[in-house]
Amino acid sequence: MKTLLLAFMLSATLGGCFSLGTNKNVPIVTYQLRDSVSVTPSAQPNPRTLLVLPTSSNPFYDTESMAFSRAPDTRGLYQFAHWTERPARRLSSLLLTRLDAQHAFASVAQAGSGVKGDWLLDTELLAFYHDAVTAPGSARVALRADVVDVRNRSLIARKRFEVSVPAASYDAAGAAQAFNLATSTLLDQVSSWLQTLPMTDTAQQN
Repeated sequence: MKTLLLAFMLSATLGGCFSLGTNKNVPIVTYQLRDSVSVTPSAQPNPRTLLVLPTSSNPFYDTESMAFSRAPDTRGLYQFAHWTERPARRLSSLLLTRLDAQHAFASVAQAGSGVKGDWLLDTELLAFYHDAVTAPGSARVALRADVVDVRNRSLIARKRFEVSVPAASYDAAGAAQAFNLATSTLLDQVSSWLQTLPMTDTAQQN
């Protein structure tokens, strides 16, 4: 699939958020990606220590600008809607916080922190954009996750996650709200998947 990466804003409406920037008085709105789910600690933690690598990203989404799509195989960036942090960096922080609070493992730490671990969680953000082909559109998020045995560098499990949540309105504000819900759902799926992995050293791939 060939993707046309648009480095400029498309001439469209979407509540005035897709602007070419001719109005210098339009303020830039900055949104913070959040996980709103209340976590219930696991009753039976995996006895291992899980190290979490910083989430890498598709280069196009490695920006603080909010991405959108007005037509299949195209991407653009909102000119006046930004994230407080680049999505991959924020998602990595939320994932680490979620896993630590859930107590699904004996301990969870960031890779490179000096903590000795048993498994390594490597994630890549594949998609993070407002699918605005039809109003009001939806927030689409895709993530690849690998779990690697630190001792022998063998792949324990791999899975791709895709989440789509309808936007409340046909603009950046509606998309940001949907991204929060999509992120919480994605974290639910990743944490639930990790809990299905074997307690023993038997390798498994998904």
